[in-house]
Amino acid sequence: MTRRDKVNYYLDIAESVSERGTCLRRRYGCIIVKDDEIVSTGYAGAPRGRKNCCDLGYCRREALNVPRGERYELCRSVHAEQNAIISASRNQMLGATMYLVGVEGKDGSYTPNAECCSLCKRMVINAGISTVIARIDKTNFRVFDVASEWVDQDDSLEGIEG
Repeated sequence: MTRRDKVNYYLDIAESVSERGTCLRRRYGCIIVKDDEIVSTGYAGAPRGRKNCCDLGYCRREALNVPRGERYELCRSVHAEQNAIISASRNQMLGATMYLVGVEGKDGSYTPNAECCSLCKRMVINAGISTVIARIDKTNFRVFDVASEWVDQDDSLEGIEG
């Protein structure tokens, strides 16, 4: 018997969480883990009480051919990372790890280069999460050190002369 490594164990759980997602374009799921305990989970879906894209039968961003990573204000969904963050206290998230999995709605493949959008990155930073691990495929993943990659290398300043 081969035992599943801990990182992929948590990514598998995040992938299961993604199955609750209601986005037709991509199903994201994530979990926040601290001290080897799951603090919270989140998946992408419309705010409580609003109709989901899967209920409506269309994705506005898809219908408008909006490229990935652009015009999130047109999206009905609250992102998986946002839902996980609002379900936990900051104290539970300080120094925690977020595990993130994206699955393409069209073919069920893993979202290439999955990572947090710029708004979710800001929320992860303020939540005090120290590491984000995003699935590449069933056994491989990327690790983001929040402080060195998202705080020290502030991509929101790119292109600004100072």
